[in-house]
Amino acid sequence: MTKNLFQPVRPLARGARVALVAPSGILRDPAQVERARENVKSLGWQPVQGKNVAASHAYLAGTDEQRISDLNAAIADETIDAIWCVRGGYGAMRLLRQIDYAGLRANPRPLIGFSDITALHSAIQRECQIVTFHAPTARNPLTPFSREHLLRAVVEQRDSCGSAPHGRVLRAGRAKGRLVGGNLALVTALMGTPWSVDFDGAILVLEDIDEAVYRVDRMLRQLLLSGALASCAGIVAGDFRPPRGETEVDNRTVDEIIAEAADDAGIPCFAGAPFGHIPDQWTIPLGAIAELDTSDCSLHVTGG
Repeated sequence: MTKNLFQPVRPLARGARVALVAPSGILRDPAQVERARENVKSLGWQPVQGKNVAASHAYLAGTDEQRISDLNAAIADETIDAIWCVRGGYGAMRLLRQIDYAGLRANPRPLIGFSDITALHSAIQRECQIVTFHAPTARNPLTPFSREHLLRAVVEQRDSCGSAPHGRVLRAGRAKGRLVGGNLALVTALMGTPWSVDFDGAILVLEDIDEAVYRVDRMLRQLLLSGALASCAGIVAGDFRPPRGETEVDNRTVDEIIAEAADDAGIPCFAGAPFGHIPDQWTIPLGAIAELDTSDCSLHVTGG
């Protein structure tokens, strides 16, 4: 039975106030903050920049106190209609114990971002049971494709995925389930914590970048050995870009590793879906119900 206990979030209207926060890595180029503001404006919304977005603390966008202050301030502000993370990197999981989950449950708003923001997506799913959006971070240039799929998800609230033109069948089949996941490194890093991804009956979406093939293998083995993958309904793999020359060294591909994992778990899987560290991205509403079909390498969102 497919679980669907998630609260919907309000669609974003023209003039929506969108908080820009940086809960993870440092923004080394001030131009990225301005691009984030311009992206918000180009979509017809109003940017509300967090006070500490441009802060720095080693590899983090400010201290934990600065970053959680901006995130919780956005949650507490009832005039804020959405929260858009400016970048990923690393650092969001350092904040998970301090997030104002009660405030977000009381007033659900879209949270938008990907990569390291996977930690926030997973924690909010666990604590709040609301849909969040795996989508480009605010500093990313928005291609027409990414813009269209983002608007489908957060404004029109219709299917924001579809058929993957470069999809590759790794294990044939169909599945229906709640969408979970995001960045593979974060999905595995959260295992054993209260904010681990809830794999039960889910369609697991996965992406990563600059991970050697053997490291992807190791992370998927962790998911297999823990029983997590066997409890999933299916897997959709996005862009995995190992370091240059890595496949020549290991003589294996990421597709081969993912196919092995899907076979071991006995679940359908296709790769090559348009999400991850690439310009053209689907916006994936994590927590929503979707259907996977390898006959046309498609992922269709069917409900909130």
